[in-house]
Amino acid sequence: MPAVAPVSTPPVTAVVPKTPTLPPIPDVDGPLLIHVQYPDSLQRLTTRDSNFIFGSVGSGRAALTINGVSVDVRANGAFLAFLPVPPDSAPRYELVATRAADTARLVRPVRLPSPRAQFTADGPLIVDSGSIAPRGLLARRDDELVHVSVRTPATAMTYLKLANGDRQTLFAEPQPSDVHDTLAQIGYGVVHSADIPARLLRAKTEIIVERGSFTGRFPLSVVEPVPVSPPQFAELGSKSEDPDRIIIGRPIPGGTYKWFFFPGTIVQVTGQQDEFTRVRLDDALEVWVARREVAARTLGASAPHRQTRDARVVPSPDWVDVEIPISERPAYDVTEGDHSLALTLYDTRSNTDIIRFVANDSLVRDVRWEQVTHDRVRYTLKLSSQPFGYQAMYRGGAFVLRVRRPPVIDGAAPLRGLVIAVDPGHPPIGATGPTGLYEPVPALAIGFRVRELLQAKGATVFMTRTSDGPVDLNSRPVMARKANAHAMVSIHLNALPDGINPFNSNGTGTYYFWPHSETMARALQNALVAQLGLKNIGVHYDNLAVARVTWMPSVLCEGAFLMIPEQENALRTPEFQAAYARGVVEGLEAYFRSLARDK
Repeated sequence: MPAVAPVSTPPVTAVVPKTPTLPPIPDVDGPLLIHVQYPDSLQRLTTRDSNFIFGSVGSGRAALTINGVSVDVRANGAFLAFLPVPPDSAPRYELVATRAADTARLVRPVRLPSPRAQFTADGPLIVDSGSIAPRGLLARRDDELVHVSVRTPATAMTYLKLANGDRQTLFAEPQPSDVHDTLAQIGYGVVHSADIPARLLRAKTEIIVERGSFTGRFPLSVVEPVPVSPPQFAELGSKSEDPDRIIIGRPIPGGTYKWFFFPGTIVQVTGQQDEFTRVRLDDALEVWVARREVAARTLGASAPHRQTRDARVVPSPDWVDVEIPISERPAYDVTEGDHSLALTLYDTRSNTDIIRFVANDSLVRDVRWEQVTHDRVRYTLKLSSQPFGYQAMYRGGAFVLRVRRPPVIDGAAPLRGLVIAVDPGHPPIGATGPTGLYEPVPALAIGFRVRELLQAKGATVFMTRTSDGPVDLNSRPVMARKANAHAMVSIHLNALPDGINPFNSNGTGTYYFWPHSETMARALQNALVAQLGLKNIGVHYDNLAVARVTWMPSVLCEGAFLMIPEQENALRTPEFQAAYARGVVEGLEAYFRSLARDK
């Protein structure tokens, strides 16, 4: 087994910017032809204030107005504007382009989001029906509290009428911080709410709103019971030992990804809400999974009995396996620390008496366990270096935490001998610029340039795609893991959601998810900002599919904003594509060189 030097990851020194300039936009003087790239015809906007509209008019010599407002046209005919959203009475953008005696017109209709109900101090009763809760499928335990709410005029009386005829007062919540003057308070109204035990909502209930001679009745969804005695258990997905097949757990229904479970994990079902099922991990933690992942067949009151036994640490040339025999697949979590990994097993008891180190390994120096609560156990791995990569598996009746050895780096040639996964972002989907440049096209061109530079520095490059065909998003990190890459870089171009001013919010950003990717993300961000010369919009923790791979450091780069005409034009040029590629490669060099400093 080769000796591996201890590795640390000190902060990467910032690269001195070269302040390059964007290439000039070429002159285009074609026929007047208005094309709106965004928004689409009849697209429903998500803001009612201001929004962007962009596209091209065919000639850089044209003048353009949108809804009567003069809009700058670039030399190639591209335009980008940030304008008030059209009113409800005329939900459309009217574009007029002129050049000498020629005129072109285009009307782009859009749909607006439903307005928030506005209230008055008197008159007919209006109630914000969209604020009524609960609605839809809901299942809760008897004593669990369910939030009941409705937004009404401040002058209305509101209460909950239970199936037995009893009344429950709904209390006014504090006003939002942006509702401060009297007129705004009248228009916004008041949210009335109360937390009601689920057992009181098993039959027909309704919210009653009264003002003067007006009365509104609004039925609520019936809250279904959850079996408690005996409890109901179910299997997540179907049993598989494929390490890349996972079930996603979320802190709230429809929320962000947070937990990752093995298929075949048996859990107790504790609630339902629309398309999500709540499951119990242990007495202190419940999470939500997609209802489709919960097996149709349930296991009745057959609670899993999870108990760990004597473990062992088995080194191999490229990794170390910590094998913990356990009778059933557990829900788990892996947390990175300073020269450590902490493995938490939920609804599990430990009876580990011996942890056998098969060899005197240089990476995993110690493993300790503690029974944190009566049904939660934690194993802490002390490492000789900061975590570089790991993979959780359930194999042959044992939980296996495979800890990857960091590569031995030559400081003079830090990329030599490494495998780098290059992921040109999209298709499917992807952003499109004002003149129609589709994100996957420059992303692939940049990816090829990155490959060329990496190979010149002695690296082996794995490309997740080399053609225009679509590649499934979730398969990309799996491909990188199977290629045993030492790092993964996903190349993208940015866009903005509705309502954000693109003239103030654009530049270069880099995204990571796991702590062991953070240092690499900062190194790439420094190098990309230096090479591209755009505004530094920072490094971001973000829960992205291509950044969730644990086997290697992985980041996603958003080098430029395709919706900005100047940046779209630059991305068409070999010079800017090459600068993007140099930023990626220089960032990788800086990161891996930092791993060699303790040699």
